[in-house]
Amino acid sequence: MKKDIIILGIESSCDDTSAAVIRDGLLLSNVTASQAVHESYGGVVPELASRAHQQNIVPVVDQALKRAGVGREELSAIAFTRGPGLMGSLLVGVSFAKGLAASLGIPMIDVNHLQGHVLAHFIRTEGEDYCPPTFPFLCLLVSGGNSQIVKVNAYNDMEIIGQTIDDAAGEAIDKAAKVMGLGYPGGPVIDRLARQGNPDAYQFSKPHIPGYNYSFSGLKTSFLYNLRDWVKDDPDFIEHHKEDLAASYEKAVVDTLMNKLRLAARDLGIRQVAVAGGVSANTGLRNAFHEYAKRYRWQVYIPKFGYTTDNAAMIAITGYFKFQDRDFCPMEAPAYSRVTMK
Repeated sequence: MKKDIIILGIESSCDDTSAAVIRDGLLLSNVTASQAVHESYGGVVPELASRAHQQNIVPVVDQALKRAGVGREELSAIAFTRGPGLMGSLLVGVSFAKGLAASLGIPMIDVNHLQGHVLAHFIRTEGEDYCPPTFPFLCLLVSGGNSQIVKVNAYNDMEIIGQTIDDAAGEAIDKAAKVMGLGYPGGPVIDRLARQGNPDAYQFSKPHIPGYNYSFSGLKTSFLYNLRDWVKDDPDFIEHHKEDLAASYEKAVVDTLMNKLRLAARDLGIRQVAVAGGVSANTGLRNAFHEYAKRYRWQVYIPKFGYTTDNAAMIAITGYFKFQDRDFCPMEAPAYSRVTMK
C-alpha cells in the first residue's frame, strides 16, 4: 500500500510565523502568527521580528499539527523557507526545521520564498474547486520587496522576464501611505480609501522603461513633490483629498504593472495569467485582472486572500512537488537573505 506524503511547511521570512500541513497535495492546516509590535515603528524591525519568531514557532507548529490531526512521526519531510528574507527571521525557521528533521530522521526541503508565492495557485483544499493554471503561464509577482513578471514553465522552471530596476510596487504604495500619515502597513489603508475616491482626480508621472522591466522611484518622487506643493497652498490638503489621492496613486501603480504584463502576454502568446504576492490582495489590481481577462481573453488566476501574504501553505505545496522529485536539502544548507528565483 502506497504511503501518504505528508509535508510540514514552515515560513519565517519576515514578520509572520507560519506552519502548514499538506497530505498528498491537500492542505490540512495553515496557522499564522502575525506581529503587531512593528506598527508603532512604521515598518518591520528585524531584531524584534526574530525575537517574536522564537516565541511563536513552537506553538504555531504545534497548532498546525493538531489541526491537521497529524503526529510528528507521520511526517514525510519538512519544507522551510530558506530565503530570501530577513536573515534573523529566516534563521529561526531554518534552525527549527533542521532540529525537528534531525530528531525525526526525515529529509528537509528548502523552498525559495518567491517560488512559493507563485505556486500558491496549486494549493488544494477540501470541498473547493481545484483549477490551477497549466504550464506555461505568466505570473505577476508583486509584494513589498518584489515586482516581477515570471514565465512559469514548470513548478521548478521559472524565468524572470521583467522586474523592477529600483523600488517594488508594494514599497511604493507603503511609502505613499507613510507620506500621507496613514500608518503602517499602508497598503490596506490605501486600498480602503481608494475605493471611495476618484482614480482620475490627479495625474502622476509614470516611468518609461524599455522591455518588461518596472521602475517606481519616479512615481514616488512625483507623488511626493506634488503633495508638497499642494500642502504648501493648503495645510489640510491631504485630509480633504485623501480618498482621491489614494485612488489616483493606486491607479498609477496598477496601470504601470498591467501595461507591462499585457505586453509580455502579447509577445509570448500566453493567455494564462496569474498574480501572486502581498500586493495581489489589492482590490484595484484584482479588478484590473478581471478587466484585462475580458478585454484580452485571458484566463486569470487570483489567489485567495489568505494566500497573498506570507504563509506556510505555499511553502508546503512547493515542498510536496519537490518531495516527489526527491529534491532534498543537506543539513548544512544556510539561509540566504537575497536572491531572485531559483
